[in-house]
Amino acid sequence: QVQLVESGGGSVQAGGSLRVSCAASGRTFSPNTMAWFRQAPGKEREFVAAISWSGETTNYADSAKGRFTLSRDNAGQSVHLQMNSLKPEDTAVYYCAAVLTGYLMPQTTTGYRYWGQGTQVTVSS
Repeated sequence: QVQLVESGGGSVQAGGSLRVSCAASGRTFSPNTMAWFRQAPGKEREFVAAISWSGETTNYADSAKGRFTLSRDNAGQSVHLQMNSLKPEDTAVYYCAAVLTGYLMPQTTTGYRYWGQGTQVTVSS
């Protein structure tokens, strides 16, 4: 079984920065694509960013482009989402997700098998 554990998040004023991280533990699974989704109150969970197993390819939602940067460590089992120029509309619970694949980079929740418990990000105006 694979567990995803998120860390980071918190509260920040608009224009500030936060970093959320996700570490995979349990049985080793590779290659994999890892991603972040977010869910604001009353809204559906939405795609934020995804990164390939090699770390060479990243995809971002339009809302994240130019402000968020997704990276992963050399071991490939942790990812880090650096969020800059945060806006109040970025407020949400951020979820880490992963899927065993060597080439797919899904942008829908159904594309991922493993999920973290979520971490709250709050941006005040």
